[in-house]
Amino acid sequence: MLTPQEQEMLGAVLRAERERLLENAKAGLRFSMERERNIGRDSIDESMEEEIFSTELRLRDREKFLLNKINSALERLENGTIDECEECGEKISFKRLMARPVTTLCIDCKEEKEKEEMAKSQILGRGGIDADQIPEQLEEE
Repeated sequence: MLTPQEQEMLGAVLRAERERLLENAKAGLRFSMERERNIGRDSIDESMEEEIFSTELRLRDREKFLLNKINSALERLENGTIDECEECGEKISFKRLMARPVTTLCIDCKEEKEKEEMAKSQILGRGGIDADQIPEQLEEE
């Protein structure tokens, strides 16, 4: 169980990160709305501009995903469950939560999940096979 002081520190970190992401989203919206499309420019310049815009959109998409995780973490903080591992139910240490405030797994479950992902990627050989297509007996190895 987190102490009230730890909860406040964690909440402050989450709220600050949420505020930063929201400001970035506003800046991204301004960027896309104020974007000038100069006709008749060099095709290389056009290509570079499109690449920058595409990268900006991908970044905003990732930030949107993180924003959802932060909102979920704030909800778990409010409910008093932020320090409970969603896999095993054990407590997640305050140190881990401060390092990765949106985490939902204790370090042991996270390491196990990473080992499983590594094993699957080695089995698949990164050949593009969907994980659902792996025979059950291979998953259990």
